Amino acid sequence: MILLWHRRRISNFLIPVLLFFLGLVLGAWLADCQPLAALVGRTNRLLPIYSVGTTEKKVALSFDATWGAEYTPKLLATLKQHGVKTTFFLTNIWLKKYPDVARQIAADGHEIGLHSASHPHFTALSPAEMEKELQENSRMVTEVTGYKAELFRPPFGDYNDTVIRTVERLGYRAIQWDVDSLDWQEQMTATDIYNRVVKGIKPGSIVLFHNNGRYTADVLGPLLDKLKADGYQVVPVGQLILKGDYYVDHAGVQRAGR
Repeated sequence: MILLWHRRRISNFLIPVLLFFLGLVLGAWLADCQPLAALVGRTNRLLPIYSVGTTEKKVALSFDATWGAEYTPKLLATLKQHGVKTTFFLTNIWLKKYPDVARQIAADGHEIGLHSASHPHFTALSPAEMEKELQENSRMVTEVTGYKAELFRPPFGDYNDTVIRTVERLGYRAIQWDVDSLDWQEQMTATDIYNRVVKGIKPGSIVLFHNNGRYTADVLGPLLDKLKADGYQVVPVGQLILKGDYYVDHAGVQRAGR
């Protein structure tokens, strides 16, 4: 009993001492490392850029083109009236049907990104098939508009590590969105779309529209007026995203640093 009592006293003394020194060592190590919040914020999964971490009141509007062009002239006229440049992600399916509209998009000074040749689910493709989709898409964008695309948006927003790795290996940057207008849904009214975007937008946001959404062109004018009144500057995605050293955190936010 006496021996057991002494062992307990020694343990009660040594454990706090060991924890104290361990805390000193850990604290010194963390002081030489990145902040813990930054470490926790990173992810091992490869992600596209959903938005940009910034305090500047800059946002990007983007338009995916996979069907139709009925409302696109009005959309382009509204953008020109407001002096705003945006980003259009074009598929070969759309380019083949509406080459003149694509050339007008480029002539108006808008940024053009890739959206694939045939609009497949990229996670169902092999790397070789992904590469073919991207190369054919890039070739047609250049042939039709003269534009050399640097950005890519996965069809359906569908991606995995292999998709991101393949896209980056070919020299493109994968772009997603953090505000979805849902302008393609039939039940969405112009008011619904407007309110949804205004509620979700913040500095660094990338907004998803479609060039031929039924009410997209109607919403665009009032939205641009609202953004201007709130002090926002609308720029193409390529001007919003960060260059140089950056990482994409667990929420898809692009942040400066390694």
